[in-house]
Amino acid sequence: MNINTNSLVSITEANQNFSRVARLVDENGSAVILKNNVPRYLIVEFSQAEAEQLAADEDVTSISKRLIQKNRQAYEVLAK
Repeated sequence: MNINTNSLVSITEANQNFSRVARLVDENGSAVILKNNVPRYLIVEFSQAEAEQLAADEDVTSISKRLIQKNRQAYEVLAK
């Protein structure tokens, strides 16, 4: 993941000025909150999080279909 250095915020600053963090998310798509100078939290727009969740669900579905096709005979035996 590439991190825009303009979207880095210390946890202290995020605590004191959350509206700045929200503005960064609006401008850059995300903000990274640092704790002890280490990236700790990622703030993204809710719609982006929903889209990523749907993509993950689609990946699970495609993997499931592939495994079922690969092991169809075993599943048919177990279904009896």
